[in-house]
Amino acid sequence: MDRNSAIGLTLIAVLLLLYFNYFSPTPPPPTGESSEVTAVDSSMTEVAPEGTTAPVVVPNDSLLQQQYGGLSHFVNGTERTTTVENNELAVTLSSKGGIFKEVQLKKFKTYYQEPLYLVTPETNTFSLLALYEGREVDLFKLYYNGETQKKGDSTLVIYTAQLGSGSYVKHTYSIPSSGYKIGYRIEAVGLTNLAGDVLTYKWNDKIPVQEKDLEDSRRKSTVNWYRVNDGFDDLSEASTDTETEMLIDPLKWVSIKQKFFISAIIADRSFSGGEVSTSVPSDSAIVKDASMRLFIPRQDVTSGAHFNYFFGPNKYNILGEVTEGFSKNLNIGWPPIVWVNKYLIIPIFKFLEGYISSYGIIIIILVLIVKLILSPLSYKSYLGMAKMKLLKPEQDLLKEKYGDDMTKIQQEQMKLYQQAGVNPFSGCIPLLLQMPILFAMFYFFPVSIELRQASFLWAEDLSTYDSIVNLPFTIPFYGSHVSLFVLLMTASTIIYTWQNNQISSVTGPMKTMSYFMPIIFMFVLNSFSAGLSFYYFVSNLVTFAQQAIIKRFVDEDKIKAVMEEHKKMILAGDGKKSKFMTKLQEAMKASEEARKKGKK
Repeated sequence: MDRNSAIGLTLIAVLLLLYFNYFSPTPPPPTGESSEVTAVDSSMTEVAPEGTTAPVVVPNDSLLQQQYGGLSHFVNGTERTTTVENNELAVTLSSKGGIFKEVQLKKFKTYYQEPLYLVTPETNTFSLLALYEGREVDLFKLYYNGETQKKGDSTLVIYTAQLGSGSYVKHTYSIPSSGYKIGYRIEAVGLTNLAGDVLTYKWNDKIPVQEKDLEDSRRKSTVNWYRVNDGFDDLSEASTDTETEMLIDPLKWVSIKQKFFISAIIADRSFSGGEVSTSVPSDSAIVKDASMRLFIPRQDVTSGAHFNYFFGPNKYNILGEVTEGFSKNLNIGWPPIVWVNKYLIIPIFKFLEGYISSYGIIIIILVLIVKLILSPLSYKSYLGMAKMKLLKPEQDLLKEKYGDDMTKIQQEQMKLYQQAGVNPFSGCIPLLLQMPILFAMFYFFPVSIELRQASFLWAEDLSTYDSIVNLPFTIPFYGSHVSLFVLLMTASTIIYTWQNNQISSVTGPMKTMSYFMPIIFMFVLNSFSAGLSFYYFVSNLVTFAQQAIIKRFVDEDKIKAVMEEHKKMILAGDGKKSKFMTKLQEAMKASEEARKKGKK
């Protein structure tokens, strides 16, 4: 590791520490709560038996008449639920409001191995506010007649409030035989007393704890949206303060994004605007309190407004098929990091997943593939460090000769590099080219739902930290547990650093500083995904073997002979000078002349 590499890696480590230093897990106790769903045959996509009964009509009292007017007959009734199951979802709808009562993801469980619900009566509330007869009424508080129908492979659940001949409010849900999208249509036909430009749709979700690490879940939960004209945007994921934003542009969709799961509503046309917010409650059983308030044009509702709900995993190959821009719900980095994940890491991971069931083995093979791809850069980097090491005795002589005159030392060093045919950045540039892959892993592993609850060796869940010891206290920037994979990674990185320093030209404080970097990473990664720290541990082991192989092909005597020959040719005026080194020398010379003129 030469001086430039050491400086670059040190700066990167400091930036990582500043970005991730607040990772301090506090696993919540299990809540012990679960929602009860209407029993159905899970092997079928048929709805649970339900009679088509009219809501119970009670005499109007003055309060109901004052609040709901002509709709007051539908404010009281008997709630009846309908459950429809497909391969992925168990959806329970209620005649009270004609809205979701429960939505269960059948293929997933919480960290505590309980059924995983994205909607329950305790955590989710829905409202659809309309101006009717001069009053603001909530159409999701009415009682509706319910019926079910089959349409192709889909099951339709229809809720209707018949106000009179040709006058009704209807909610229609279409649940397919497979998949995570649910069609929804709202119609308010013949309601001459329906006024206002918009209906206001409200959805509040008190996201329950479903993962091991509450703090990590909070840092990865937020509300996202997609503007028709300006594209994707979101509220800050990491914020622990109340975040609110008014949305004045037309919106295609809005989602409540958790670490691994998403609940969203998607407009066939668009919402005309709205407001979104998130906050972190003091209740440790709730990850975040997320809400949205969206405006649906009244004209769309009177002619039949179409939407889709999405309740499913935050998985890249699924999100890309939902709607425009929906894949951005999975944050896998910014360019060029996102390109590395999208076109390299995810395809490799997906391919290996089709043949290998152990994700620990998949990670090992992923390391080998990435190392093979990067082997030319690794060879270049090693060769550059070897050349710098051979020049070190001459560099030391220059320092003795010119003392504290750093400008002169640098000029003479540039001349020395050019004569020897050595690029001083040859060890650093290959390392920088590998940085997108390094950071791609930081984004990929923590949000990879494939690793969720996947065990390997002592790690029970590769998507979160592996804890071998729980401390009775919390160490600042470190946490209250000890991750064994991180300790192994740190130890192997220190050995790797020592090995590099044997062939490096860097000395003094910079050499000592290079040993601090693994310690910084130990603090950064202690609460990170065990899959990530395992990846870097295996990567270090493969690097040791890789360097041992490269060393057999790098003959320092031959390199030195080539450098000496190049030096003789340059001095004789026959050698080819590097354009980069020539420009660098000219820039340094111009800088020195400007400095001298400034002194005069």
